[in-house]
Amino acid sequence: MTTLSARQVRPLLTAAAVALVLLVAAPLASAQQTQPPPMPPSSGGDSNRNDTSGLRDDARSRERLREERNEGRGDRRRGRGKAAPAVEAQYPEATRVEPDARASRTGTKRLQALFKTYEAGDAAATVAEALEIANDARSNEYEKAFAYQIAGSSASANNDGKAAAEYYGKAIELNGLGNNDHYTSMLNLAMIQYENQAYDTALATLERFQTETRSDRREAVSLRAGILMELGRYTDAAAIYTAQLAADPDNKAARMNAVAAYQQAEQYDKAVELLAEAQAKGQFTTADEYRALYVSYLNGERDDDALAVIDDGVAKGILQKDADLARAYMIVGQNAFYAEDEAKALEMYKRAAPIADNGDAALNLAKILSSNGDKAGARAAAQLALDKGTKEPEQARRLLGSP
Repeated sequence: MTTLSARQVRPLLTAAAVALVLLVAAPLASAQQTQPPPMPPSSGGDSNRNDTSGLRDDARSRERLREERNEGRGDRRRGRGKAAPAVEAQYPEATRVEPDARASRTGTKRLQALFKTYEAGDAAATVAEALEIANDARSNEYEKAFAYQIAGSSASANNDGKAAAEYYGKAIELNGLGNNDHYTSMLNLAMIQYENQAYDTALATLERFQTETRSDRREAVSLRAGILMELGRYTDAAAIYTAQLAADPDNKAARMNAVAAYQQAEQYDKAVELLAEAQAKGQFTTADEYRALYVSYLNGERDDDALAVIDDGVAKGILQKDADLARAYMIVGQNAFYAEDEAKALEMYKRAAPIADNGDAALNLAKILSSNGDKAGARAAAQLALDKGTKEPEQARRLLGSP
């Protein structure tokens, strides 16, 4: 085999026309799902604002509720049947004091009718009915806030982010809902603002939510990381995703989001480390995930590691033998040729030539084969280069022996 000197190498090869760029391994959670609206209170004049399970509209039910609220005792002790189930506080550490407002008997019926309209899926009718309640001077603060909350949920479901943000904001401003609904509306508002690309506003809303509730709800934490990414605070976002991953090492979404954050922060070593761990865990299921790792290795001049990743992906049928893979093989081949590792360069161009989207890999293969005295092989490769279309057809024809 001919040994190629550095002087011979550089003019010989047609440079691989490729610029492999680091990929964002996984998108951020794109569509944050707002929480559904609560069930309206049942038709009892003294219905508790947080009890979404419903109470019967009779004197005994109302009396039971009063006794439980005032004395903390169930009716079972008094021989009057089972106590109404307590509503679980979703934000037990909240600093906000629960307001006393609750729906009147008439207001309860209107809210229940509103909820039925909402469940029927008629967004326009829901919003119109909700605004009628909210703008009625006879409605109290709870009823108005509840109506705005339903309007916000309906607008959100109808992909009207601007209206949804307005209605959720008014529900919060009225300050009439119980903590469960009040803070769920606040979290929904932050999510809608994020979707509306109002990132600074969304972060302010979310920080208020987290400060007042002292809550570490997963939705809120993930939303914060997403907002920070959009604001270009990649290191801060990466810290959140890394913490999520530390708590759950098999959380692929957290891992890939951390990779994306580290890449954007130009902390490539950390991104590569996380990707390599994902491959070792068998978490790669898409070509983009494999590509993110092997491109990272190529950019870091770790060609052997890149080939190992490629071989693994091909063996599992996830990476297809296509033009993307051809460009990777060409880069490894060219690097090997410059390093005077002709055997490796020859192997890489043999892999690249038949799957490339042009004839440049085949032309490089023809040049190497010709320099090694394999004239028949060189002619076949040169013909392939012409068939696929090369930037240097004259060289291909010369190798082919054509005029």
